[in-house]
Amino acid sequence: MLRFNYCRSIFKSTLIYHRNLHSGLEDAGPMASRLKSRSVVRFSGPDTVKFLQGLLTNDVRRFSESSGEKSSTVPTPNMASVSTPPMYAALLTPQGRFLYDFFLYSPSRPEEKLDRTGSGPGSDSGRDGSVELFADVDVDVLDELLETLKKYRLRSKVDIENVAEEFSCWQRYGRNLSGSSSVGWGGGVDRAGESTASGNKYGWQWYKDPRLDCLGYRSIFPSDATPPLVEADKETDESNYLLWRLEHGVAEGSAEIPKGEAIPLEYNFVGLNAISFDKGCYVGQELIARTHHRGVIRKRLIPLRFIDGNGKEVKQKIAARAEVVESGTGKKMGTVSTALGSRGMGVMRVEEAFKPSAELTVKGSEDVKVEAIRPTWWPAEWFQQNQSGVAAA
Repeated sequence: MLRFNYCRSIFKSTLIYHRNLHSGLEDAGPMASRLKSRSVVRFSGPDTVKFLQGLLTNDVRRFSESSGEKSSTVPTPNMASVSTPPMYAALLTPQGRFLYDFFLYSPSRPEEKLDRTGSGPGSDSGRDGSVELFADVDVDVLDELLETLKKYRLRSKVDIENVAEEFSCWQRYGRNLSGSSSVGWGGGVDRAGESTASGNKYGWQWYKDPRLDCLGYRSIFPSDATPPLVEADKETDESNYLLWRLEHGVAEGSAEIPKGEAIPLEYNFVGLNAISFDKGCYVGQELIARTHHRGVIRKRLIPLRFIDGNGKEVKQKIAARAEVVESGTGKKMGTVSTALGSRGMGVMRVEEAFKPSAELTVKGSEDVKVEAIRPTWWPAEWFQQNQSGVAAA
């Protein structure tokens, strides 16, 4: 029976994957993917928050407040069911260019952790009151990232550990996705979800993706356990998660956000809740603040669809770094950053890309037309008044 279920899962995932390479995921139901492209790092020690606060683009002090270092002004009538939401942030070069992205998580405090029956406290963290945070990071640059963090550490009292063997990153996404912002083995325990979980480590739960609601739920879980609410026939290849992000125009990791080159505001980091403009200084802060306060971002990461002259999605593979040009003049409109099947995304000139009269093609493959798609989550102020005819994702 186990072998049958496993084979059914693989077969179904393969069908979903190949079907959606051409048609997108518009009608796909809830899915879950283990993100092999991501790894997990643990920070611990009394200087953890201070250390990360001086490096990252977002305000990490939120985690200090949740750990009791600072009193919260937000009333919490039932602290046992409250857990600090994760945070999305980036580490930049001193010149304000992208280096690495982080999803930061605070594990449930000992008094919040419940056993598998939901009836009592679970195990203590054993950290003697030190702040402990976990980061979901790009696996392809893990070693380099660890070296960079340790160079910045200097005399800070913070330990930085690679815990990739102990933990895995997961995403739940798709249409008609139901769930709570805190579903799992700690905090608010979902008893139905418990039946799908295994393992003996507690305190981990699903959270709404800190970037956008449309991206679903994200978290880290012990590698020896199946997360709550994940069923065998709904677990699918990570390529479907990539396709889901392509349709919404959200890049992730250094393969999609060029390391040392990308300007975070052009990759929509403000709209993805990755940047705080009130936190004070951090590495690369000056350029980010200056660019933001000018108020004009002429290029942005945009979802793309590759079609033929009849408007049908093309199967031809489009390579990253391919140039998108205006077919009549040959003027460069942008560059494809990521592509999968007939879908992609690229950094494009916003005004020109969304002109109703624009005819975009891939340079060197002029038979491939490019359709720029306006994401529904984009703020209205990112558009000019004459761009009312833009298609919505």
